Amino acid sequence: MSGIRLHVGGKEPRAGWTILDAVPRPHVDHVGDCRDLAFLADGSCAEIYAAHVLEHLGYNGELQDTLKGFHRVLAPGGRLRVSVPDMDILCRLFIHPEAAAEDKFLIMRMLFGGRVDAYDVHLSGLNYAFLGGFIAQAGFGGIRRVAAFGEFDDASSLRFRGVAISCNIEAFKPESPQLDSMRSS
Repeated sequence: MSGIRLHVGGKEPRAGWTILDAVPRPHVDHVGDCRDLAFLADGSCAEIYAAHVLEHLGYNGELQDTLKGFHRVLAPGGRLRVSVPDMDILCRLFIHPEAAAEDKFLIMRMLFGGRVDAYDVHLSGLNYAFLGGFIAQAGFGGIRRVAAFGEFDDASSLRFRGVAISCNIEAFKPESPQLDSMRSS
């Protein structure tokens, strides 16, 4: 499929990928916010990849509107791959009876953000049920959880004490506009 391969929040430049990030860096193609994809035409993207980005958006509309924006810019049949810290896994790690205080502090930072800069704050706690539901409401189909993407060396494959902590989801924009209109009615 032809079209833009958009890497939201990308830290690793790669041929064939366009990077959108809020922080200007040498490898960033578009400095901006994933909540505003006005610079992209409808159906202009073949793929969107966002690892550990969506948890930085509020669950009371921001996240849902962003996913609708992703849907708008994806071409029919386009693929969405998103990864977030999995709240279910992190909560189990946090309450584990053998978790040391320093481990609990690191887990808390994975839940709420590391606060290393103004952008590193998590506004949503997500798991497969929550994020998968939001993705479905935005009009996507073929939603499934995957163990790893293997596309970039990023937080989607992050492990803590040997435990994978990310919820990785792949979904697709339906090929048929009729499927889209049935979902939105």
